[in-house]
Amino acid sequence: MNELSDVKGVKVGHAELEGVLTGCTVVLVEEGATCGVFVSGGAPGTRETNLLEPENLVEKVHAIYIGGGSAFGLEGATGVMQFLEERNIGFDTGVKKVPIVPGAIIFDLALSNGKYPTKEIGYKACLKAVYSGIGRGNVGAGIGATIGKARGMDFAMKGGIGTSSVRSRNLVVSALVVVNAFGDVIDTKTNRIIAGALDNRKNGFVNTEELIIQGNTSEAPFNNTTIGVVATNGKLSKAMAKRVSIMAQDGIARAVRPSHTLFDGDTVFTLSTNEIKEDVSKIGVMAARAVELAIIDAVKSAKSVGTILSSNDIIF
Repeated sequence: MNELSDVKGVKVGHAELEGVLTGCTVVLVEEGATCGVFVSGGAPGTRETNLLEPENLVEKVHAIYIGGGSAFGLEGATGVMQFLEERNIGFDTGVKKVPIVPGAIIFDLALSNGKYPTKEIGYKACLKAVYSGIGRGNVGAGIGATIGKARGMDFAMKGGIGTSSVRSRNLVVSALVVVNAFGDVIDTKTNRIIAGALDNRKNGFVNTEELIIQGNTSEAPFNNTTIGVVATNGKLSKAMAKRVSIMAQDGIARAVRPSHTLFDGDTVFTLSTNEIKEDVSKIGVMAARAVELAIIDAVKSAKSVGTILSSNDIIF
């Protein structure tokens, strides 16, 4: 299906607030999965990421939460906790099973009128989680995502959610990415910008990298980030899952230019279901490609919202 849930045991659900452009996306691994994370952006908003450091206690997570609404949107993860608690899923403390739900947020408050995903929306996303046909574009955490904000929101374009997978015999490495980037998105096959900061006529691009080099950016807004979830059936320890997350960030750098800026919260989680033994570097290389392709898929799947154009609206 060329999506994150190509890895057995991984489900994805999206939910949105009615009438506003914000929502959340939940990746469920109810049997548990080894997880690592790497944050490369300068303005992250995260939950439970310290727990994923290799030297810390917990080995497996049960869900990854991605929400809109900036730090307010982390509330939605509480709904994911409730969903898992009701099913007695979590880390066994001997007193009660505690669901382990790391997460990250994007800043979409400019489009959501200050609204953000609540506990109820996080729970709803879990109820809607499926193993295939997981949704792309203007769904879940991607509904309020935008791209290319170096000239301000008047010249930005629509972002969204994309997903992809890469296979090598029995090894599967897949990715889901929410693209809300400061920079431009590049089609790496043609090396052309397909979404980003628009020119004055809004039928072409100014090239954000060049704009920054020339010192002509009008503002440096905080409403940016690219968040990815990589999943693989390859065996990984927590330390090696972090290594794969580091390598997967190369996919962001290939497809988003510039990336990892002071105004992005770029974050990649890596989940392993630990089915087959494979070379870690191979998994990392495949993860970078899956993230790269998922970012491009997000842009091509996105639809315009009001005056905010999508890649499909631009004639190349």
